[in-house]
Amino acid sequence: MSQAPRSGLAAVSSALLAMSRHLEVRDVLKTIVASARELLDAQYAALGVPDDHGGFAQFVVDGVSDHQWKAIGPLPRQHGILAAMLQEAKVERLADVRKDPRFEGWPSAHPDMSDFLGLPIRDGDEVIGALFLANKNCPKPEGSCGFTAEDEELLGILAQHAAIALTNARLYERSRELTIAEERSRLAHELHDAVSQKLFSLRLTAQAATALVDRDPARAKGEMHQVAVLAAEAADELRAAVVELRPAALDEDGLVATLRTQIQVLDRAHTARVTFAGRGVKALPSAQEEALLRVAQEALHNALRHSGGEHVDVTLDRRGGGAVLRITDDGSGFDPKAVRRAGRHLGLVSMRDRASGVGGTLTVESAPGKGTAIEMEVPGG
Repeated sequence: MSQAPRSGLAAVSSALLAMSRHLEVRDVLKTIVASARELLDAQYAALGVPDDHGGFAQFVVDGVSDHQWKAIGPLPRQHGILAAMLQEAKVERLADVRKDPRFEGWPSAHPDMSDFLGLPIRDGDEVIGALFLANKNCPKPEGSCGFTAEDEELLGILAQHAAIALTNARLYERSRELTIAEERSRLAHELHDAVSQKLFSLRLTAQAATALVDRDPARAKGEMHQVAVLAAEAADELRAAVVELRPAALDEDGLVATLRTQIQVLDRAHTARVTFAGRGVKALPSAQEEALLRVAQEALHNALRHSGGEHVDVTLDRRGGGAVLRITDDGSGFDPKAVRRAGRHLGLVSMRDRASGVGGTLTVESAPGKGTAIEMEVPGG
């Protein structure tokens, strides 16, 4: 018996296992594309999830660098051969896509492609995506197609499992959204019960103090003192309710997966490129994980809203029994001393408080025009 069938089976098995390891839709899409390109030994692979407006809700590529992808420009529309795959749910295997009458060209920065294999990803009767590959890495005599019938069959098997993985990921994300909605509702009730009575008393006391200012300044002073006490109590109640709200994702997925998911969302939502790398970090005590997540969120907010940078990089590395979190951007930077003098802290005080509260340290490196780097280190348990 030849080795080829066993090698092909091993490759398919590896691809399916890779897909099953991910729960977030974006991760599943990227894994499908990378697996398809490797499995069929193609130069390029892509997967598009259609929207209802003639475009793509998501579009993932493999074999194209980030620089090339940005140069190519906006996502493609559903036209030509892409539209045929989506609308007719039909496999397309072409010797030269450029010679097909439906071919409508591509942007100037788009890589040149010839042989092409594409097929729809279906969930029952619904087409939920289109998977396509180009430029098989093999000799191509003039006029022949690099992709074979066997390639088409193999990609069909992968697409069937891709449909299952993608559907499961969508269900998971929907479940996560429901969990977050339930948690928000719970927090709203907590805040109402814990703080509303204090705020009501605060308002009445302030009104009483205002009425007494002219005719009884001494009593008005006492009422204002009570206002300060009530305000402090209300702040404590609010802080306690918020601190109690440990992110559900931390308990379900752990710190690395939670950070990766949130950063993927930010990367899609902002023009700046936001990346994440987690290396060798083991599970940490819950207080440390939550502190690291909150500091990352605050630092990312600052970088994306205020720095004007094009790149924001987040890394989480193991250090001894603990971990070190680093958030860097190539933005405008600032003078930390001047920020303190001006009374604007950009959340630095709260970040330092979170770090010290779990026995960690926080350092800030920044200068005007030099970007910013925030590093937080925490010990292990």
